[in-house]
Amino acid sequence: MRKNTVAHAPHNPHAAQSPRPDARRAAVPFFLTLAFALAAVALCAQPTYAQRELTPLQQEIRVQAARLSSAEVEERRDAVVRLGASARPEASRAAAAALGDSAAIVRATAARAVLSLPAGEAATLLLPLLRDRDEFVRREAAYALGLTRSPLGVSALAAAVETDKEASVRGAAAVALGQVRDASAVSALAGALSRRLQAPGFFNRLRRRKVEEDEFVRRAAAVSLGQIGSREAVPVLVEALSNARTPDDVRREAARALGLIGDPAAIPALRAVLTHRDPYLSRTAFEALKLLDPATPARPSGGGL
Repeated sequence: MRKNTVAHAPHNPHAAQSPRPDARRAAVPFFLTLAFALAAVALCAQPTYAQRELTPLQQEIRVQAARLSSAEVEERRDAVVRLGASARPEASRAAAAALGDSAAIVRATAARAVLSLPAGEAATLLLPLLRDRDEFVRREAAYALGLTRSPLGVSALAAAVETDKEASVRGAAAVALGQVRDASAVSALAGALSRRLQAPGFFNRLRRRKVEEDEFVRRAAAVSLGQIGSREAVPVLVEALSNARTPDDVRREAARALGLIGDPAAIPALRAVLTHRDPYLSRTAFEALKLLDPATPARPSGGGL
């Protein structure tokens, strides 16, 4: 009777050490996954290192500059305010992009936000806004140009005093010219102090009726003439002071300006109002006279304070 025999494969001492084919296939994805994970971590870490190379101010400027592209007007305006509050040239350069914004409030806000730039650079950026279609923007641009103290804006500001249709813009331009203190602006300011304008309304135009320039514009012109200090302005200031129809506020500023200019030719006009019914005018004239004439009495003899 034959015995059943089982054939045994020859023993391979290394067989137990070789992984099975399915184990090898499983190991490959694990190492690939680990490699991709490490690469992803490295890529994600790169912006973090770049951000660490920026100063806090630079990071803030980058954040606010990005907000200037927002669809929301208020967010853009707030970004401009924050850039301007940084009071740094690099922040002002970022804010300059908002000078061309579609919203007037953003353009007007940007006019002040660029003032940390060098005076000439800021003035160059602001000058186009004096021709803006919006009155508010033109007014804020005029005030901002005055704060630059740059002579680059004098010609355009003088033109605004003479020709802008809105009194608020003419007044702002007059204020700005006094801050710049350029003698070439005296003619435009003297004209604003003394000129008469066409009265509004159809029938007034038919009758060619004239009215005085807006009181704020005239007062600003008188103040600025005093700040500039040119004797060329003395005749028009004396005329404004001596004219009883001139509003008292304008007469007070004319008296103060004459004292600042220091031309003795103004002494008679100033003495004439020492007893004026307006105590503030008489006091202002008295203070101006003390600058011009040391022999002026210790206090006004009439209605002065």
